[in-house]
Amino acid sequence: MTTLKADPRVRRAHRAVATVFAVHGAVTGSFATRIPWIQEHLGLTTGRLGLALMFAALGASLAMPLAARIVHRLGMRTALRALLALWCASLALPALAPGAVWLGLAMFLYGASAGMADVVMNAEGVEVEQRLGRSVMSGLHGMWSAGALLGSLFGVVAAHANLDARVHLSVMAAVLVALGVYVCGGVLDIRPAPEEAAPARFALPPRSALVIGAIGFCAVFAEGASMDWSAVYLRDITNASHGVAAASYTAFACTMAAARLIGDMVVRRFGPVRTVRAGGLLATAGGLLVVTAASQLAAIAGFALIGVGVAVVVPLCFAAAGHSGPVPSQAIAGVATVTYTSGLVAPAAIGSIAQATSLTVSFGLVTALAAGLALGAGVLRPAAPAAPSDAPAPGRLAEQP
Repeated sequence: MTTLKADPRVRRAHRAVATVFAVHGAVTGSFATRIPWIQEHLGLTTGRLGLALMFAALGASLAMPLAARIVHRLGMRTALRALLALWCASLALPALAPGAVWLGLAMFLYGASAGMADVVMNAEGVEVEQRLGRSVMSGLHGMWSAGALLGSLFGVVAAHANLDARVHLSVMAAVLVALGVYVCGGVLDIRPAPEEAAPARFALPPRSALVIGAIGFCAVFAEGASMDWSAVYLRDITNASHGVAAASYTAFACTMAAARLIGDMVVRRFGPVRTVRAGGLLATAGGLLVVTAASQLAAIAGFALIGVGVAVVVPLCFAAAGHSGPVPSQAIAGVATVTYTSGLVAPAAIGSIAQATSLTVSFGLVTALAAGLALGAGVLRPAAPAAPSDAPAPGRLAEQP
């Protein structure tokens, strides 16, 4: 019998969902490099900027639990196409905001669409991983980081050229919407069985998953702080130009992408516990380099090390969640809601601490949480390899053509 590992539909779905991850990442990378422009354009303090950025995580946290119901109603392919297009289109909104209140609303919509698309594409990734019978989640998240890197490279060029962010982000949004809609045609269209009840509106993870969610919390806090504040840190602490400041995020995204692309191989060889423990140590070293940076190069190197250190943590958390039950999107939504709560806390925490003290002190907190990865890595258990099977997951129908 030919296994699904050799099925061209599954291989095509693997390529398609990898591209979806890259498109999703390109939105984040494009936006992150223009945050200093938005701050200056609106005349925001670090505290008010942090509050506005917090609304993105608030939108994601409130919307992610709804993703499983959307998948149940529309099927995975249609849900992913619609939510990814909405997320890409929302890229243009923050730069178009005429004031702080409108920026907060734009960030809320930006975060809500991002979170729902994130849940569905991770559920699709888990489905592909199960049918291939081998680990692919770290590589998929590596494609996300590669997309973020590509988006940030365009952002660096735009910043160097002093291109208005309203023009830059609107053009990127249009291009990414078109690409996202096209590539979603190749993903598996998993649909629920007729007798399967709609999942709960708010899917909280089982109590046993909370400790794993805490590890994800630390990683996402460090990742979010670096994405949202690295460019501002370089500009304010090391007096970097806009182009050099934007390059700090590029360094972070580059090392994260490289680490995730080889992450599946590393995890298979050393296991998740040792991998995350080593990553925590690297992220801690990077944080220390950032807070003690005497030069722009040292700060950029520190953000690069943080990128390596936190790279595989979130993919491992999502993979564990997706394999824990018969409805991957519901399990991932629950764990993601807990994990990404740190995304709700991080922007406001970094901005508030910076307002009261300095950004250097803020990244001392990031360094402490990175150390928590090394200390708490033991809660991650090696996942049993998924056996490839021609049968769809329990309670699900085979993918539709």
